[in-house]
Amino acid sequence: MAMVTGLSGNEIYCMALKHYSPGEIVVGNSVQSMGFLGGMVSGFKNMAGGEIEPVTEAIESGRIKAFERMVAEAQREGAAGVTGVTGELMDFVGNTEFLFVGSCLMNDGPISAERAPSRAFFTSAGSGQELYCNIDAGYAPLHHVFGNIAYSTGIGGGIMGSLKTLVRGEITEYSDIFNATRHKALDRIVAQARGCGANAVVGIRTNVRFWHGAHEMLMTGTAARNPALPDQYLNNPVTSDLTGEELWAMSSLGYAPVKLLISASIYSLGMAGGLKAAFKAFTKGEISDLTTLIHDAREVAIGRLKSEADALGAQDVVGVKTYIAELGSSLVEFLAIGTAIKKIDGVGVTTPQLPVHAIVSDKDTWIDGTFGLSLDRNG
Repeated sequence: MAMVTGLSGNEIYCMALKHYSPGEIVVGNSVQSMGFLGGMVSGFKNMAGGEIEPVTEAIESGRIKAFERMVAEAQREGAAGVTGVTGELMDFVGNTEFLFVGSCLMNDGPISAERAPSRAFFTSAGSGQELYCNIDAGYAPLHHVFGNIAYSTGIGGGIMGSLKTLVRGEITEYSDIFNATRHKALDRIVAQARGCGANAVVGIRTNVRFWHGAHEMLMTGTAARNPALPDQYLNNPVTSDLTGEELWAMSSLGYAPVKLLISASIYSLGMAGGLKAAFKAFTKGEISDLTTLIHDAREVAIGRLKSEADALGAQDVVGVKTYIAELGSSLVEFLAIGTAIKKIDGVGVTTPQLPVHAIVSDKDTWIDGTFGLSLDRNG
């Protein structure tokens, strides 16, 4: 019978260069009742903010069950691994479906004795193109890993946090909550990687969503093993949100990731500043209060990245992305994320150049359907 795969032509080409052929799409799901979470979340809304542990655990449990079913299906197919693993949460009238989908990879031809240790069953969060880049840079895939946290922002550290919104400047209570939640998710993805013997988590992607009255932050990535990394990273795996192409490029220059750095800074414009900004919005020209506010928040967040990178002995922080979000009540969050890197002897790549098939972005060919959907028309 015909084989059905989620791999694109470019992905199939890249995997063939690493001696893998495409296999079937595999799916794992679990539908669970989550109506009880609403009561839990409502009980936290008037607190100081922070993690809602029962919600975190309920979501994690559902994801693990669905993921294990996908893996079992792949192993029944005799797959060498699963790539392009994606996970979703879908609500159905109070129930939630946890869903994982991926595409099997099959060993292409017999495996020699010297290649056997590196051909153990694996799961990878990256596409076939990203997986090619990771393998070529020395990061052998082991396991799709994730770290999550469900949290409430509360009222920003209680009465003190609320009072501080009346004056201009950083509200450290808010900043501490946001920084703590993001780092808990990162700590959990590292713990999963450590548990499967990895010394790196590559291709980390971060998503924050509002779900059942709470915020959930989810980090997903691929736990991998690079023999060029020092033994110290077996106890504390390196983390990176660089794309596969970026990781390959840095590796070709002798750089390895050290840690994914995250810094949040929550600033208040203050009551007086808020009133002035509101009046200025009716006139033409710069709103200096907002300009300086965002500038100060940016400087604080980036300054924290630099300090943490220096403490790690990193040489650079690359791929830095910045985000600004209005939180209401004259509050603004400035978030900075980047990967700290440094040169390590022995780090490099297998091939001198990436094939074009590892770089070209695949394009959607399904543009408009009959289900009321209009897909993003990129390219």
